[in-house]
Amino acid sequence: QVQLVESGGGLVQAGGSLRLSCAASKGTFRLYAMGWFRQAPGKEREFVAGISRTGGSRYYADNVKGRFTISRDNAKNTGYLQMNSLKPEDTAAYYCAASLSIIFDDYYIQENKYDNWGQGTQVTVSS
Repeated sequence: QVQLVESGGGLVQAGGSLRLSCAASKGTFRLYAMGWFRQAPGKEREFVAGISRTGGSRYYADNVKGRFTISRDNAKNTGYLQMNSLKPEDTAAYYCAASLSIIFDDYYIQENKYDNWGQGTQVTVSS
């Protein structure tokens, strides 16, 4: 099973940008579909973005579409989430996740389709 470690979180002002990274080890990263989720205090974890094994298909939650970009570099065993035009409501712990079993497009938003999770990285956006 792949192991995932997120990095790149931090404190940023509204309108700013951050790039999160998700480094994978102990597995063949290119075999896994990948997703980013987030959880704000007192709220349930929610889907942010997903990307197919080759990077050819990408999926976004409506509230980040046009601001966030998911990508991956299979040669570096790393996934990324570029976050622009950040808003205070983007404040959350961000988690990357990987799945061997995702096949259909509508699986990407389903948390229970992911078998492997990172420990999370905190993103705080000040107003």
